[in-house]
Amino acid sequence: MKITEIHVYQVDLPLAEGRYTWSDGRHVDVFDSTVVELVTDGELRGYGEVCPLGPFYLPAYGAGARAGIGELAHHIIGLDPTNLGQINGVMDTALLGHPYVKSAIDMACWDLLGKSAGKPVCDLLGGRQGESVELYRAISQRPADEMAQNVALYRDQGYRRFQLKVGGDAAADIARIRAASEVLVAGETLVADANTGWLVADAIRVVNAVADLDVYIEQPCISYEHSLTVRRQTRLPFILDENIDGLHALLAAYQDLAMDAINLKISKVGGLTKARLIRDLCVSLQIPMTIEDSWGGDIITSAIAHLAHSTPERFRFSSTDFNSYVTVRNAIGAPQRDNGHMKASSEPGLGVTPDFDNLGEAVAIYRE
Repeated sequence: MKITEIHVYQVDLPLAEGRYTWSDGRHVDVFDSTVVELVTDGELRGYGEVCPLGPFYLPAYGAGARAGIGELAHHIIGLDPTNLGQINGVMDTALLGHPYVKSAIDMACWDLLGKSAGKPVCDLLGGRQGESVELYRAISQRPADEMAQNVALYRDQGYRRFQLKVGGDAAADIARIRAASEVLVAGETLVADANTGWLVADAIRVVNAVADLDVYIEQPCISYEHSLTVRRQTRLPFILDENIDGLHALLAAYQDLAMDAINLKISKVGGLTKARLIRDLCVSLQIPMTIEDSWGGDIITSAIAHLAHSTPERFRFSSTDFNSYVTVRNAIGAPQRDNGHMKASSEPGLGVTPDFDNLGEAVAIYRE
């Protein structure tokens, strides 16, 4: 099997609740998603997706993903997409950095590997673990009382894990965390995710003010060193996200006792191949993970489900179903939320078929 063409699609994914807001007032109303179709010399086609959380969250943006795919296209056309080591090696040589660009291509290769083997990607990533994957719900940054009301709203949809978007004014964030904590019931988990938004002094104010609560603190500051400073001044359980962008970062954080769990985003590390490597190391080191991506639609939700469902349950802190946040479907067959859980498809590959009615015409086609 070899890749003969690469088709690239762009699709807008409007947010169901209108606006998603996180630290420093950053917000997105419509997500810019890129879908990749790998055409082979046989009957099989593979699909991947990358969808940055706007251009001001990580060093990634929608138009950049499409430009980068164009840069890589002629390096991988003619290669065997099921030879994941070769594909990733060629991409890393041809384009230094830019892991998010490579993620959709790698994801499509896994889709083809599963289809060619007649197995779901979940089986190839280690085998299905447990009946389903528990999901968290992100609570967009709003006044404290509204965020607490949204915890109750999403509880009615089956969620038991809630990620509050904080990282703004310290006093307001203390109020947000306390208000949400007051409406929790037994068995629920609360995460205060600052998404790098606090300065060290503000982060220390917050963790000291909520020290009596049962809450996780996630990625308080933009730099690893500043987050580590906060970590060393609180007994609350600690999650690192944006700073964990590869194996070296994970190993350094493990050595420094910098966290109790990590957030593993597929596109942040370069695709399923590298995410699996980090996942397996976390299992060996006994580090729980939230397994997800920066954002996405049905194809990314499916990839998340396969990676999460093949992870031992003990180390799955949570995952998310991005396709429930948006109003446009970009594929058919993706996992759907069921009482706060989802399951990876049992169909070969990722188990999804693109919805070309919503994708429209390809914005770029690359051939031999």
